[in-house]
Amino acid sequence: MATRNQTIRIGTRSSLLARTQASMVKQMLATRIFSRQAVEIELVFITTSGDKQQQRPLAESGGKGLFIKEIETALLENRIDLAVHSAKDLPTELATGTVIAGTPLRADPRDVWIGFENKSISELPNNATVGTSSLRRQAQLLAARPDLIVQPLRGNIDTRLRKVHEGTIAGTFLAKAGLDRTDLLPEHAICLPLDEFIPAAGQGILALQARSEDLTMRQAAGSINHVATAAALAFERRVVAALAGSCLAPVGVCAMPRGNPVNSLTGWIVRAFVATPDGKKMSRATLLTEDPSDAGLNSLYDLLIDTLQRRGSAEIMSLLNPQ
Repeated sequence: MATRNQTIRIGTRSSLLARTQASMVKQMLATRIFSRQAVEIELVFITTSGDKQQQRPLAESGGKGLFIKEIETALLENRIDLAVHSAKDLPTELATGTVIAGTPLRADPRDVWIGFENKSISELPNNATVGTSSLRRQAQLLAARPDLIVQPLRGNIDTRLRKVHEGTIAGTFLAKAGLDRTDLLPEHAICLPLDEFIPAAGQGILALQARSEDLTMRQAAGSINHVATAAALAFERRVVAALAGSCLAPVGVCAMPRGNPVNSLTGWIVRAFVATPDGKKMSRATLLTEDPSDAGLNSLYDLLIDTLQRRGSAEIMSLLNPQ
């Protein structure tokens, strides 16, 4: 697969989480694919526009593509051979000439709530200020607690946790997968059930992006691919594209295998919602199938979209994107 003394360059963002995730992929490839070959795997850290623009919400700064634009450019210019992303950071369309070549087994997709003085969302005082720049999290929060005030909050994990610890904000949300991978999960963090709080498409999933014509890297990334995770990601991205296109609407979707995701699936359960940012209008649905195959999952797509439309998703999107 690889020539002797070849160097494989893995590109990612420079945050602690991104470095940790890229190191995980490096270890998987080194152990499973290149252990018997004289191949060096090098991590290349790239500062993206999203990393530089920390003061404004993503919706005002250019969207999720800000976190991958420079990495995709490096990939297309052959300065790196493989890119590792948090799949939830990917826009609905990848750069032309690239593909998602692999997705290792999904980590816990749930959101985590971290409250000042360990207060839960329901225990917050009236008009407390919560920090998040995610419209998805904001909408679900305000649907439950419309009295709360939402303040934009970006930055790395340490920055967000520090603002809660100092009492600058009453609480914030983070992805459990990132906290687990960086070993930064606070002792009193509250994991939010999927039935109550639907995560972003791709949350907990690592997406390995390669050049379409680079069969060597596609084969390498594919060797650590988890089939059910890949199916879930493709389904979730398809749902987001149908509901919101490329706009940053408050949309959540999660397709979870039922049973053991490693070797004994018994079906799928999918959850999705779309809402207005203030949480006052929301279309939500939960569906399941006992067919554990990819086809079983995909059979839920039309029914899910139809159910959401009957419950007002088209009306909500028209409010968000008036013609």
